[in-house]
Amino acid sequence: MKDATAMSRTEWALLLLLSVLWGGSFFFSKIAVAVLPPLTIVFVRFAVAALLVFAYVRAHFIAIPTDSRRWASLVGMGLLNNLIPAGLIVWGQTMIPSGLASIVVATTPIFSILATHFTSADETLSLRKLFGMALGFIGVCVLFRLGATGTRSVSLIGIVACLGAAVSYGFANALGKRFQRLGIPPAVGAMGQMTATAGIAFPLMLTMEAPWTLAAPSAEVWASMAGLAVLSTALGYVIFFRILATAGAVNISLVTLLIPVSAMLLGSLVLGEQVSAVQLVGMFFITSGLIVIDGRVLTFAGRMVSRQRGAPRSRVHRTNPIRIGRETRSR
Repeated sequence: MKDATAMSRTEWALLLLLSVLWGGSFFFSKIAVAVLPPLTIVFVRFAVAALLVFAYVRAHFIAIPTDSRRWASLVGMGLLNNLIPAGLIVWGQTMIPSGLASIVVATTPIFSILATHFTSADETLSLRKLFGMALGFIGVCVLFRLGATGTRSVSLIGIVACLGAAVSYGFANALGKRFQRLGIPPAVGAMGQMTATAGIAFPLMLTMEAPWTLAAPSAEVWASMAGLAVLSTALGYVIFFRILATAGAVNISLVTLLIPVSAMLLGSLVLGEQVSAVQLVGMFFITSGLIVIDGRVLTFAGRMVSRQRGAPRSRVHRTNPIRIGRETRSR
């Protein structure tokens, strides 16, 4: 599997683009939720995206499973990975800024480790991971403190809703380890999850929200829904598949660190959302925790320190041609 340094410029560019697309989902949702109810947004988003990814699957002649076992797994993933978290995020964004929502959802890897630890033997809680999780939870506590201050624009319930989305994503990632054993291609898995999500959301939307009674959305809302479905969801998954195939799952996990930055920038520059010092502090702890959990930055820093410590010895060895030859061969 490739490490971060093995990624090409194209892969890095695609990773940055993916962070903007997925970070943009918070931005698009924030615009749409001002007019449309949460389940209506979820249904339209995943129904349109499912059709587009289905066209992608058919164009690449990828087989679609027909057995009930695989589709039952797709429905389960649709619930945990799409319907529940997306619904909670959209609902949460009716109460908190989009940038803050993205910071809270960035705790997903922490809950992924916990969920995998308690559901399988694949994940061990090392000291490094425990320390990273502790930093992440400190960040969450800082954000809860922000909600507890009674600030007009920040709701504690909104933070809890987005934290619930992160928990759901965490369990979806844990289930995904078993999901991979079914041999379902990633594009088909995404299409199946989206189809299942839209299918479950449809009757809930009709029963709970009666969308036919809503006023006709403005062009801005239609544009935000198109961006959410086409750009953040369908195109986002296609780019995800591309990076996954060439750079590997470890490298693509770096997008978790970039999404809050993209979401906060879009929310601040376009929506005029204010980024408080408390949000930045919480983001710092959560990001630090994710970096520690990932481990690659620490490994790289350790290598650099080792090289610097070894540099004086290499200078001494240059005075002896015999030693230089031996060292070159040993390396």
